[in-house]
Amino acid sequence: MTLVLKQIDHENLCHGWEWEVEDIDILAERVARVALGQYRHIAQVLEGLTGTAPVGSAQHAADALKKLKVAKNGDPWHRDGWLFQMISWIAANQEKQGAVLAPPHIFHAHKGFDGVQLEISGDGKSVNAVVIFEDKATENARRTIKRDVWPDIADLEAGGRIAELTHEASAILERQQHQYPDLDIDDAIDRILWQEARRYRVSISIDDKHKPGDQRKKLFKHYDASAAGDVIRRRAETMHFDDLREWMANFSHLVAEKIKAIANV
Repeated sequence: MTLVLKQIDHENLCHGWEWEVEDIDILAERVARVALGQYRHIAQVLEGLTGTAPVGSAQHAADALKKLKVAKNGDPWHRDGWLFQMISWIAANQEKQGAVLAPPHIFHAHKGFDGVQLEISGDGKSVNAVVIFEDKATENARRTIKRDVWPDIADLEAGGRIAELTHEASAILERQQHQYPDLDIDDAIDRILWQEARRYRVSISIDDKHKPGDQRKKLFKHYDASAAGDVIRRRAETMHFDDLREWMANFSHLVAEKIKAIANV
């Protein structure tokens, strides 16, 4: 697998996974293919399916390489945030267990949800839950969660962005209709209007401070206040970096090399 996912249980507060890179070359290649528009191939690979890897053109490569550039003022936040979203999407595909995901974002400035996942019932006839992603690449994890993530979740719990969520879920289900022919899309959409059907997946970069288990739990303090109810509603994912910006800069360079190799430019 691209990432090693270590399952974490913080009792009634939250549950989820820690991510560790198993092979950075493979991870870079998969992010490169997503940047080239080949996310379907990567999703199939992560499901264990075999197939011929698509090639890319010089035009694809030129467009993909633009995504790895930092802002004109030298600020890498948008690029690093986008790369982290790609890694998050890959991690979600590794442990989705029959769920279906929205495609990853192909550009930095996307204003929608960081990601959306639908949990499908075992018989393929209904949707049990919709999982809303909050992906944050940051150098101050706790402040980011308190200032940005908890208010976002509280707004969603109060019905904020429900039309946007309905639209996103409808699009996912329509794309997957061939896989779940017995699924009633309208009924499934009605289901996600109920608060208990909404779940959250907060994924965030951490440094040494929040790597120990007890400190990781403190990082997600008050998660249950923002999204009340059963712990299944609260997923917490982390990826440790010694130096987030340095790692992302090096990873971006590696992804660029993979893009060029895939497109043979």
